[in-house]
Amino acid sequence: MSLDFVKPAERISAFKPYFFSILGKKIKDLQSHGLDVIRLDMGSPDLPPADFIIEAMVQSARSADSHGYTAYGGIPLFREAVAKYYLNRFNVKLDPVNEVLGLIGSKEGLFDLPVVLANMGDVILIPDPGYPVYQSGAELVGAEIHYVPLVAENNFLPDLKAIPPKIAYRAKIMWINYPNNPTGAVAPIEFFEEVVEFGRKHEIVIAHDAPYTEICYDGYVAPSILQVPDSKDVVVEFNSLSKAYNMGGWRLGMVCGNPKVLKLLQTYKSQMDNSHFAPIQIAGATALTGDQNWLINRNEIYKERRDIILETLRNLGFQVNTPPSTIYLWARIPSRFEDCIEFCDRLLRETGVSMTPGTVFGEYGKGYVRISLGIATDRVRVAMERLTDWMKKQ
Repeated sequence: MSLDFVKPAERISAFKPYFFSILGKKIKDLQSHGLDVIRLDMGSPDLPPADFIIEAMVQSARSADSHGYTAYGGIPLFREAVAKYYLNRFNVKLDPVNEVLGLIGSKEGLFDLPVVLANMGDVILIPDPGYPVYQSGAELVGAEIHYVPLVAENNFLPDLKAIPPKIAYRAKIMWINYPNNPTGAVAPIEFFEEVVEFGRKHEIVIAHDAPYTEICYDGYVAPSILQVPDSKDVVVEFNSLSKAYNMGGWRLGMVCGNPKVLKLLQTYKSQMDNSHFAPIQIAGATALTGDQNWLINRNEIYKERRDIILETLRNLGFQVNTPPSTIYLWARIPSRFEDCIEFCDRLLRETGVSMTPGTVFGEYGKGYVRISLGIATDRVRVAMERLTDWMKKQ
């Protein structure tokens, strides 16, 4: 029987497959033909969590009463651990019942937020370049997207004054993300104060995506936007254990802040999913409240990789800042290369080194590539050797 009658719903008809899904298929094909691929494209940590985190999950999973359904929005232990983490790390007080909500990875929360806050035709302010999920969530609900450029001349911070007032007053959500993916830029607390006031003035929910606060270098300590006094009036902050604690595949995140927004998210989620497996939440609570010293050594490993790549890129004529945070480098390719997509495609096919073209993250990513630090240090060195040899032939 033909299935020609099956058509996509209009709300998803414009969706394209996620870039890294397409790239993964291309890489599998190249590998099947014998190409050794080094993936500097995806931001997936290659290192495991600390042993005590894994052990907490294992011990809990062995308990006979750990395998039933868990409380919507997270078990109390996890929500209390999030609140304790915010207090210890940022000196921010959170009510674990009303101002903390567990997520099955923060990505689902990012995608769900427009569903619970925006109607068709409402404006959502999205950074360009920015994480593609901000856009797909807006598209799902038929919102009007207003892109806010992030450019090097402004340290990859949005120029709030450049947002037209008629747009600002129609906006329901403004996305920001610091430390930033893909640029590696960071925001001072003064910027957070400005954007909170902007949200209050225009009655916009400020949605801060902050999964990289624990990956910092050279003495930098990333702040939370919730450190701004009374920011919970207009702010929700998404966080995740994926990057912070090397728990990407565990799919454990949280959103904190405005209780009304969190209640809407919890109501929506209760229709769509059940909460996470309890042993994973227990391990997450252990990560958030346990010994944090292992992160120092982890960050030193990332820093070594960062510096290897920085030296190579600069020697080859790339323009690149030294990021004080995240697991990414955001590099402008030399001017003799006109197209970052073509650059990345050729580099992959001819050397096996995979980078992400900047236009995956928006129009203002044109001419850039994003390079991830989530690959073993010896493979980073090999990738830079391949890149150097290839660039010399161009």
